[in-house]
Amino acid sequence: MKILLIEDDREISEMLTNFLATEHFEIVTAFDGKSACKKFFSDTYSLILLDLMIPEISGIEVMKTIRENSTVPIIIISAKDSDSDKTLGLGLGADDYITKPFSVTEVLARIKANIRRTTQYAANNVMEKSTYTMGNLTINTNDYSVMKNGEKLELTAKEFEILKLLIKNPNKVYTKEQIYSTIWNDVYFGDENAVNVHISRLRSKIEDNPHNPQYIVTVWGIGYKARDIE
Repeated sequence: MKILLIEDDREISEMLTNFLATEHFEIVTAFDGKSACKKFFSDTYSLILLDLMIPEISGIEVMKTIRENSTVPIIIISAKDSDSDKTLGLGLGADDYITKPFSVTEVLARIKANIRRTTQYAANNVMEKSTYTMGNLTINTNDYSVMKNGEKLELTAKEFEILKLLIKNPNKVYTKEQIYSTIWNDVYFGDENAVNVHISRLRSKIEDNPHNPQYIVTVWGIGYKARDIE
């Protein structure tokens, strides 16, 4: 599987490249945002590793460009570890966030989890019902599309998966732990930030009024559910 590694620190880039190569990944490196965008459009990748603090074009702008054109998993690797930075990164479409300094084994585990989730998700779609409807929303699991009133909505991979999980089981309440464990395919350690940010972003795209949601509602003290709308 091919990974695009966008990191301007050449020592970190070399360390990750060498380690991931031993795990049979093909690594394409970029050291600035301009070359990262060029390499992204010139090939197909299973996952993107992205440092936010890169020259030429910022990591945030690179991520926006990728998200406008692809749902490929993006893992941010950054020295910025504040909640606001994580919220910004996840809110703009990142699937995961790793802070520096990190262990290469942690990076490997996150990579495998995200690729496994994407692969299993694609495989499961073959056996599952392909379309689901809730009110004016229709999602198609074959082509990962979401339509509202006949217009296509642009969702990230995780936003789509959250919506699919909830819409398949209307009125069933999911805790944040259940959502995280299912969508991220990882152990939940009580960090609600990732789930909250993705729910907020999803609402901003599917709801007429995100502050008064009709499709995905909060069940206070428990989690979220999709309202059964005919």
